[in-house]
Amino acid sequence: MKFLALWQLEQALLSDAMVRAIARMPEYGRRLEQEGKVLMRYHIVGAHGGAWIYDVDSHEELERLLAMAPVFNFARYTLHPLADMTGADMTGASDDG
Repeated sequence: MKFLALWQLEQALLSDAMVRAIARMPEYGRRLEQEGKVLMRYHIVGAHGGAWIYDVDSHEELERLLAMAPVFNFARYTLHPLADMTGADMTGASDDG
């Protein structure tokens, strides 16, 4: 199951703890990429946050990985499940003829 997780920092919570959490995110992301749990990580230009594509086995695994993120308590997340469209017949046509 693939998910796009968009996260944006809550600037009202700006503190030394938030700054330390932000500094730990790159290493956390690299570790998840090495484990195959994060496929891509992007910074959202002009915003304080990111867009990460997760590849997980369950909703529970996604929840656990998000909760372990250093910025979890300082960010707002929006999750979008992703569907593979490569090779799919998007016209609705049937091969039955």
